[in-house]
Amino acid sequence: MTPIDLDPIGDETSAYVIRGGNPIGGTVKPGGNKNAALPMLAACLLGGEPVTLVNVPQIRDVRMMLRLIEALGAEVVETAPDRWSINAGELTTRALDPTLARQIRASFLLAGPLVARWGRAVLPRPGGDRIGRRPLDTHVNAFRALGAEVEVEADRYVIRAPGGLTGTDLFLDEMSVMGTENAVMAASLARGTTTIRNAASEPHVQELCRLVNGMGGSVEGIGTNVLTIEGRRSLGGAEVAIGPDPVEVGSFIGLAAVTGGELRITDAEPHDHHRMTALGFARLGIRWRVEGNDIVVPAEQELVVRDDLHGAIPKIDDGPWPAFPPDLVSIMVVLATQATGTILIHEKMFESRLFWVDRLIAMGARIVLCDPHRAVVVGPSKLFGQQLASPDIRAGMALVIAALCAEGESVIHNIHQVERGYELLHRRLSSLGADVERVER
Repeated sequence: MTPIDLDPIGDETSAYVIRGGNPIGGTVKPGGNKNAALPMLAACLLGGEPVTLVNVPQIRDVRMMLRLIEALGAEVVETAPDRWSINAGELTTRALDPTLARQIRASFLLAGPLVARWGRAVLPRPGGDRIGRRPLDTHVNAFRALGAEVEVEADRYVIRAPGGLTGTDLFLDEMSVMGTENAVMAASLARGTTTIRNAASEPHVQELCRLVNGMGGSVEGIGTNVLTIEGRRSLGGAEVAIGPDPVEVGSFIGLAAVTGGELRITDAEPHDHHRMTALGFARLGIRWRVEGNDIVVPAEQELVVRDDLHGAIPKIDDGPWPAFPPDLVSIMVVLATQATGTILIHEKMFESRLFWVDRLIAMGARIVLCDPHRAVVVGPSKLFGQQLASPDIRAGMALVIAALCAEGESVIHNIHQVERGYELLHRRLSSLGADVERVER
């Protein structure tokens, strides 16, 4: 079998050369939801028949997950650029390749399917964005509640359930997205009924639950914080399309607003995904209109911070769904630098996600970093091109947006981080009028 290639993703030596000042406009279609694709790929291991996923994003994290699944012995076939078929009828190992697993946090999503169907999983400590401590306690507690034995070692986790898992009434200690996803997948093949309380309900969690149901499972309460799963002896195949990526939609909305172009984002799911997003963007004066399933961002918007009642300084803060999505907080910091007024950005969910703002300050932004969770942004600021490095997916995209509205040339290094989450970004930006070149260093 031919190994899955990471191209056209690139590697750590690539960089973007961006000359700012051009309005970004035209029409763009968002890629498939990264945060849905990764758990849905993991769920393909639950069934004994082929599962086909459509609208799979062409990003580095997805390719890495496909490599991990293939290394377990599953048959992985790309039938079109955004269409993958996975047949996990038989596996050759229950242990993840440590080199691959340590590159993405989503590798730990394979724990649930492996333990539920084969009774054993050996997983290295996962990798992923360095945005603070991201504990796996919720996952481990869920597996233990379902009857698994978990050995937590210095550099790996060994999970065993030789007699199978048993349904239970489970209350998660936090509304963890990945913890919920692992619990759902494990419970889908457990004996009896499992109730997951304090479950995450993000759109990507909902997509995973619908895939499990499409494979013959039984998940009720989708979209709520209480999920009920009737365990099955086995699951089969399915063909499911992954929905649009709401974080990518939000990123393109912000990009159009700060560069002054008119942009149509097709198939954006504005009613299901972007009601809270609209409220957050409105605090910066950013507006759009909905036409069918499209979002249209008008040109030449006047970005002005909308004060709270009595002239109080407003804030944008994140939280579990349906609160403002944490993956858009970095984008909002950049947008706030271009809006007239003062606003507080409060990142509640990840303790180190704002540490990258020193790059924006070097570009000319007026930002006071109060602590690991809060930043006060005073705008508007004229930004100037700089040599930059992308620290993680979302901060990397925020720096791309900053460079596109800055004066002069910016070089963004470490762009493999950005391309872990944004599909063929430089090509799509160029088609919208951006002056961006992807170079190999």
